[in-house]
Amino acid sequence: MPSRGQLRIFLGYASGVGKTYAMLQAAHQRLREGRDVVTGYVETHGRPDTARLLEGLERAPLLQVQVQDVKLDQLHLDWLLERKPQLVLIDEMAHCNAPGLRHPKRAQDVEELLVAGIDVYTTLNVQHIESLNDSVETITGVRVRDTLPDAALAEADEISLVDLPPEELLQRIGSPHESFFRPGNLTALREMALRTAATQVEAEMLQYMEQRAISGPWPASERLLVCVGPSPLSEKLVRAARRLATALNAQWYAVSVDLVSSPLDEEGQERLQKHLRLAENLQARTVTLRG
Repeated sequence: MPSRGQLRIFLGYASGVGKTYAMLQAAHQRLREGRDVVTGYVETHGRPDTARLLEGLERAPLLQVQVQDVKLDQLHLDWLLERKPQLVLIDEMAHCNAPGLRHPKRAQDVEELLVAGIDVYTTLNVQHIESLNDSVETITGVRVRDTLPDAALAEADEISLVDLPPEELLQRIGSPHESFFRPGNLTALREMALRTAATQVEAEMLQYMEQRAISGPWPASERLLVCVGPSPLSEKLVRAARRLATALNAQWYAVSVDLVSSPLDEEGQERLQKHLRLAENLQARTVTLRG
């Protein structure tokens, strides 16, 4: 069985900061080092400088999927597994695949490639991270539908922050009509990206110190408990708890109480299970108590 591939995520806070450009630059460096590199799915967004970086890189054929009256280009996972390069480039890890493909999420395609021993470079905007979903909606007024579980981010072997001041981003993209690109929104999203990258670096540092038995002082481990029920507010509470647990580097638990005296109806049970599944996806330990 091949050893697991390495995952490198190029993280940004908005479209246009240069994630794809940075990924392609890194790919050319690997090519010069003698690595076998293939572009699986890359979006140039009409930017000539980015398109030029595709030159000299082998491109995988795209899979065309008919959805109603539209043909969509999708990642050709089976071709890549058959070709088996050393490194594959895949844009937009949080993307939802077209109906009928083997996996509903592109992140699952990435996981299958990693299991097959293929390294993957991919891009991600911070607003697509599941635990930040509510915060992003509060800040921007936009509900992001394509989300990536935090566990997938935590499994990355390397996160490369691609940063650009909001003023320079707005100059680069002109005057967009979307309210999403307001300077205040971009500043808040940029801070989220910086915090996410910093948290990852801190986790890597602690792992390095533990592996090499470097003496502390080690901080006492915090623990966090969140009570989950069928209320729609539980979903926001779970995400808020995940953010706090990450900031505290804390183990956290999502607990529900099965009340013997007033059991939930079928609809309430479905909502409760949905909230507990979300907590598990965000790396909580879930517990159900009877009382």
